Amino acid sequence: MLTSQISAQMGEITTELARFRTNKTIPAIIEKNVLTALSFYPELMETSIHFVFKQKIKSSVMQAQPVFSTLLASRKNRAYRINISALFKLTHTAIPIHQLPDAIMIGWIGHELGHIMDYESRSNLGLVRFGWGYISSPAYVKKVERIADDYAVSHGLGSYLVETKRFILDHAELPQAYKDKIARLYVSPEEITDQVKKLEEQKLEAQKKAL
Repeated sequence: MLTSQISAQMGEITTELARFRTNKTIPAIIEKNVLTALSFYPELMETSIHFVFKQKIKSSVMQAQPVFSTLLASRKNRAYRINISALFKLTHTAIPIHQLPDAIMIGWIGHELGHIMDYESRSNLGLVRFGWGYISSPAYVKKVERIADDYAVSHGLGSYLVETKRFILDHAELPQAYKDKIARLYVSPEEITDQVKKLEEQKLEAQKKAL
């Protein structure tokens, strides 16, 4: 059954999407969703990113981080990994992460790729400071999560982000402590919706001026 699922999903990958496999390691079962998210970030086409299933990620479902051994290399030779919890844990049970709706997965991965865009703008020393700030300051966490969402929204993933955030906050079976953390530290769906609306208005205004 799993083999047929993988084959079906891989069969849906177009030539256009397949271009985004460059320098990427992706589990086959989530490849189409990962490539779809990557397609919104052409700047990351050549960037080395490894998508890795983990049995457990503390307090998170996904986690983007630089590969430590590449922090001594030049920025263009940096590599990253996105850890993905193999199981989506609910209050009384858990489901395989790949069984989440496609839009939710694309939004979640798109947010993590926003972090990688942020990392790409930082020096190696800046990334070390980032790591320290992330583990020591909730205010800093809130700031950098907003940056990741800003990248995702500006790259066209706003509607996916809204679906992902609403899925988390409205899910009856998710632990309340996790939902409280998301509400406290992350940009709300309503604010993302406002950002998307403003971006669309700006694009429309630019088109009018170009006529």
